[in-house]
Amino acid sequence: MGCFLLVLLLLANSSRADDGYRLWLKYDLLRDAGKREAYARSAQFISIQNNSRASSDPVLKTAAQELQAGLQGLLGKPVPIITSVPNKTGGIILTTGTGAESQSLNDEGYQITRRQNNLVITGKSSAGVLYGAFALLRQVQTLQSLEGIALTSSPKVRYRLLNHWDNVNGTIERGYAGSSLWKWYELPERIDPRYRDYARANASLGINGTVVNNVNASSRFLTGEYLEKVAALANVFRPYGIRVYLSVYFPAPKTIGGLNTADPLDPQVRQWWANKTKEIYAAIPDFGGFLVKANSEGEPGPQDYGRTHVDGANMLAEALAPYDGVVMWRSFVYKADPKGDRFKAAYEEFKPFDGQFNRKVIVQVKNGPIDFQSREPFSPLFGAMPRTPLAMEFQITQEYLGFATHLVYEAPLFKECLESDTYAKGKGSTVAKVIDGSLHGYPITAMAGVANTGSDRNWTGHTMGQANWYAFGRLAWDHTLSSEAIAREWVNMTLTNEPAAVSQITNLMLRSREIYVDYTTPLGLHHIMGYGIHYGPEPWKANASRPDWNHTYYHRADSIGVGFDRTATGSNALSLYAPDVQKLWGNAETCPLPYLLWFHHVPWTKKLSTGRSLWDELCTRYYTGVDSVAWMQRQWTQVKPVVDPEIYADVAGRLATQHKEALWWRDACVLYFQTFSRQPIPAPFKKPERTLDDIKRLVNTYQLR
Repeated sequence: MGCFLLVLLLLANSSRADDGYRLWLKYDLLRDAGKREAYARSAQFISIQNNSRASSDPVLKTAAQELQAGLQGLLGKPVPIITSVPNKTGGIILTTGTGAESQSLNDEGYQITRRQNNLVITGKSSAGVLYGAFALLRQVQTLQSLEGIALTSSPKVRYRLLNHWDNVNGTIERGYAGSSLWKWYELPERIDPRYRDYARANASLGINGTVVNNVNASSRFLTGEYLEKVAALANVFRPYGIRVYLSVYFPAPKTIGGLNTADPLDPQVRQWWANKTKEIYAAIPDFGGFLVKANSEGEPGPQDYGRTHVDGANMLAEALAPYDGVVMWRSFVYKADPKGDRFKAAYEEFKPFDGQFNRKVIVQVKNGPIDFQSREPFSPLFGAMPRTPLAMEFQITQEYLGFATHLVYEAPLFKECLESDTYAKGKGSTVAKVIDGSLHGYPITAMAGVANTGSDRNWTGHTMGQANWYAFGRLAWDHTLSSEAIAREWVNMTLTNEPAAVSQITNLMLRSREIYVDYTTPLGLHHIMGYGIHYGPEPWKANASRPDWNHTYYHRADSIGVGFDRTATGSNALSLYAPDVQKLWGNAETCPLPYLLWFHHVPWTKKLSTGRSLWDELCTRYYTGVDSVAWMQRQWTQVKPVVDPEIYADVAGRLATQHKEALWWRDACVLYFQTFSRQPIPAPFKKPERTLDDIKRLVNTYQLR
């Protein structure tokens, strides 16, 4: 009867339309009967090596159950979980230990080898075995051979987290895939099955932590009412090796604690945080710690009391002293200064405090110095704080990348930052080596990604946006993986195994980010998107409530040229970098074109390395960017026969929207900057049919409240 039900389930899975819910964890029957049979010879059973601890370890049980479910779906036959049987071969053995075979692993690493005709997945911890189980499933999903397999992998970063900007009322700040995953009004009594599937997806990538609420935090999350709800989530996540964290509202001792101050040096305030932390750990024994946005964009913090970021962070770290938790203190802090340069703000705020933070504090730094733009130079803080662990903060959600209507594969953006050389200790001092601790010997390391998940059935709005969640997780585990390798994995696991289509979709993904940059912010233009909503173009914005929220502040276009001079003749932000970096970017004649307008105010008529003037090159980028979206549409059309019809239609519709909005960006920026350059649009490109006033009216409709 059990086999009959399994067959029915497999037939149902193979016949239904794919709505994207299963992400990359699609365990549909492999079409190649020969490969199925080859894999089946190595998957006749699954066994947890028998010992007293393993028999009750929930994470090891999860590893066995995930392997069983995945292999039964892929192979179309039962794969039983059995007790350890001596001399039995042809199966998969899960084992933890500290023997010779695991000496090369760190605490969460895994090793997959063949031993006596069994596949053996080994880890020093049960979490390592779980990650190894998912790695083995990935091998099968991507049709890799298991003969002579010898995989060894350890995460390069200790804390690998998603940051959710989810609110108590179910909304998500910068969320483009529906409402929050967390149904706070139902918790803790009702546990949505989606919570477990979320945990499964993260564990399959090696993500081991999640901050469940917005950095613009509500103090309500620290009340007993909400700690009970968060504890219910932690109970779901725990068997998948995932710990929960909370963003905290710094004045909570006042707003919910009844104190008249939140001064971090006040003894009553310090005691309040110690008591609250004790309460949290009583409810959630494996609680991960606190994430803090303080004295940033109107959020309160220690500076309200004349104190420093060190005072605030160290107070929370001391409250965490009895426990295995950390403080992640965000460096996204900048003041409204019409004569300053926001580029320098985080460096000037945090560099002076290097070495003063408690050992439990990690300073969390955005990848670039402004705010998750489509292209930014790496933050000058990386390499500048050798005595303070720095965490990387990437944004997976596409706040500045076209929301959920533009196909932008973000792995190249992540890799561009990680592979940038800080020269902090000479050539080869990459940002990745800062983050993984190898450059400065950081005792704790972290990488965070602002999540792009929501209540939409396919999790991320745009189906292709799933690849960005996937890419973040894979790079947080191993930053040496290539953008192409990650894309190929994801396509094979999510869309199709047909070789030609895999190559075609992978190529489309790899080009997508550069295409987006071309039709929005080429040559280093930045921060010219729609005001507030951050959608569409608005380079003319000049009446914001703060100078550094004006877009004219960033591009500084005039009759001479365009771009922000950050050399010694301008804001001198370039001086925050090592001399070798200054040399790379400091000369407009040799500065790489992707960063040109980040650091130089360049004349419209200046001839660039492409042989075109700056104005002609800008126009060329905008026009060819639009043409490239049309190319993306054609490429997608060609894979229609081998992609699920529902997924195909969804992506095709969004690509049509992307093309329309690429035209919007092109026309807005070319016509606006032409008012300064007073140059004709170069041949063979035709002048837009609509006027700049037409486009401004269109933008105003998007800004309606």
